[in-house]
Amino acid sequence: MDKIAEEVGIKKASLYYYFPSKDRLLIEMHDEMIDLIISSHEARRDAGDPTASQLLLGMMTDIISLQETHPGSLRVFFEHFKEIPEPERTRVMARRGVYEQYVREQLQRGMDDGEFKPLDIRFATFAILGVANWSYQWFRPGGSATAEQVARAFWTMLSEGIATT
Repeated sequence: MDKIAEEVGIKKASLYYYFPSKDRLLIEMHDEMIDLIISSHEARRDAGDPTASQLLLGMMTDIISLQETHPGSLRVFFEHFKEIPEPERTRVMARRGVYEQYVREQLQRGMDDGEFKPLDIRFATFAILGVANWSYQWFRPGGSATAEQVARAFWTMLSEGIATT
């Protein structure tokens, strides 16, 4: 809490006015991140008639883009999740589950529509979320590629493969 107060330029006591505990701060940061990506996906899904590929690419882009818009919060989102106390952790896990289910739905839709070959949805979900989620470890805004370019490159590898045959 000392470091956060210092970074935002307020006294620690003032920080506690807004967040009575570190736990409350973690919960608020997590809720903000998951709400951003869920609402972005739902808006994209409900606008027009996007393909499953377009929606999955958008979902990956949303996650990676958080490194550009919310870098510190994204790191906390992934690295301090297990510190959220019960019963809030159960609620937080349910919200994460909603997003994971959205990925699964698009994979199933893509298979149903003939856009994707038959695949193990569980493993494909792990691959998509794993690629996007771990990018915070190395992706730096202002580098050689934007979040959108990174997401597109990963989506191309996932959807087309890397082998020539």
